[in-house]
Amino acid sequence: MITSKSKANVLMLKKLLIFTLVMFVFGYALVPFYEKFCEVTGINNLLQADVRVKDNWVDEERWITVQFDANTRGLPWQFKPLQTSARIHPGEPVNVMYEITNDSDREINGQAIPSYSPRFLDKYLKKFECFCFTKQVLKPNETRQMPVQFVIEPNLPTDIDTVTISYTFFELPGS
Repeated sequence: MITSKSKANVLMLKKLLIFTLVMFVFGYALVPFYEKFCEVTGINNLLQADVRVKDNWVDEERWITVQFDANTRGLPWQFKPLQTSARIHPGEPVNVMYEITNDSDREINGQAIPSYSPRFLDKYLKKFECFCFTKQVLKPNETRQMPVQFVIEPNLPTDIDTVTISYTFFELPGS
């Protein structure tokens, strides 16, 4: 004999099982919903392959001359860009190689510090790869070529037609 209390318990169990199943399906449905929401709003967009793809507009109407400079302070290193300048369109990706040689008979740690002219260029310069991001360790008499990959954004003020990117290497303590 089934009592009304038993019927109420069975009904409650069925409701809880249905609720659990609905919540389980809802939890799985949130993942694609979240990805679509992030894609539409641009928040935490994990679907973009590379930062460079995002803003790929190149201003082919303008030319900018980029001058490259290299210096050392207190280091027995030779440091130079393999090209001293480049003529580019704003928004065009640029690859430049620098060469560095340790002329000493000891291993030395160094760090490159960038500087720009005009001073506000850093607002328009986006570097994708640069030896200045990490310390460089050169063994005695070692020579190395190091890349810099960057883009100068097309919204650089139009009165600027020449910019300079300079790197200065300093010795790190404990070398």
